[in-house]
Amino acid sequence: MSQKPSLAKGTRDFLPLQTRRRKFIFKTIEEVFIHHGYQPLETPAMENLSTLMGKYGEEGDKLLFKIINSGDFLKDANSQFLIDGDSSKLLSQISEKGLRYDLTVPLARVVSMNRHLLTFPFKRYQIQPVWRADRPQRGRYREFYQCDADVVGSNSLLFEAELLKIYDDVFKKLGIPVKIVINHRDILEGIAQQAGKPELFLPMTMTLDKLDKIGEQAVKEELVLIGYTEDAASGIIELIKKNNLSDFRLNQKAINGVEALEEVYSFLQEVKTHNEISFDPSLARGLGYYTGCIVEVIPTTIKMGSLGGGGRYDNLTGVFGLEGVSGVGISFGADRIYDVMNELSLFPYDLNTSVQILITALDLESLKHGFSLAGKLREKNVSVDVYPEFTKLKKSFKYAEDLKIPNVLIIGEEERLKEIYPVKDQISGIQEYLKIESIIDRFSRPI
Repeated sequence: MSQKPSLAKGTRDFLPLQTRRRKFIFKTIEEVFIHHGYQPLETPAMENLSTLMGKYGEEGDKLLFKIINSGDFLKDANSQFLIDGDSSKLLSQISEKGLRYDLTVPLARVVSMNRHLLTFPFKRYQIQPVWRADRPQRGRYREFYQCDADVVGSNSLLFEAELLKIYDDVFKKLGIPVKIVINHRDILEGIAQQAGKPELFLPMTMTLDKLDKIGEQAVKEELVLIGYTEDAASGIIELIKKNNLSDFRLNQKAINGVEALEEVYSFLQEVKTHNEISFDPSLARGLGYYTGCIVEVIPTTIKMGSLGGGGRYDNLTGVFGLEGVSGVGISFGADRIYDVMNELSLFPYDLNTSVQILITALDLESLKHGFSLAGKLREKNVSVDVYPEFTKLKKSFKYAEDLKIPNVLIIGEEERLKEIYPVKDQISGIQEYLKIESIIDRFSRPI
């Protein structure tokens, strides 16, 4: 009995058109990275679990895909852990590696291992897949690509401004209207201090991060549950509804965050931007390792989760033995970007095909001639396909139509001998007779 093929949940195949469109997104992002002086980096899909665990908070650890050790992985495991159902202790004995959860922690490992080979500030970009054992839903997958840009080895807030401009440039080029929102960890810590419970800072931020999902009243109730008084919870809610930086000079901690964001704004003051860049005190993402500015990108014309985010992470390399090295970075959610562009019909039409001309022949000798002609055209950077059968033209024209190949070149005995070929434009229906030199002049693409 044959097995019905299926995909693992949260993963997708990408057929030719989808793949061309994805490559368009990656190329657009990569070009902006390069224009801002960032260098490419690649890291393995697998990392040691010791590298990954504890870097993303308790919830993040649960979403790590763990890889079972090869061979008889239970041979040396403590059977009592299995009997007791103690998965956390058993895990350390049967799994040493995991799939990378993001690209930032691997970057910190690379910098720590190669510090003497790198020039600081080290500006790198990385476009690779990551994996998260999350519940699949619209816009959320278990395997997806991230496109990261990070700067390691500088405290300058110039880089926060530069990364915001990278976001602005990329989404302008892709045609997606977005709102780029920023906040600062010190402002959030200042709010926790003002509310009288600085020790509840992290649970407070995790609760605030749910504001757009569960609403004000539910957030207020959760703040009370984690230890704030009702008055303090109400005060926090009212405060984060404000969007004026000057309202957050609550205490010295908050003032530090306000002044940092004001400096970031000062770098952007004379720079032309295409999308709104605004302060949002409710933004509380990633504070398991972000230590300064935090940023998130939200599409404004379609309901979808964030298209990117990032922040500063002063202490991340310290866990790998490299102390005192600051970093700041952003990430693009390429798969969500794809979904937005697809839904809004933003992809260029010429991505429908990578082939410019289909050569079709009327007999075997003409097919051989067409194969030779295709080689000559490809040498001149014309993308060509050859229909493999000499049959009724209707069949080859249908092939070109299905693949959205815009031009069909027909070869019979007369065309073969004269070396003048009819080239039919599939869209306009116009047919011209061209020599190979004219075909090259018209269809050759710049390398």
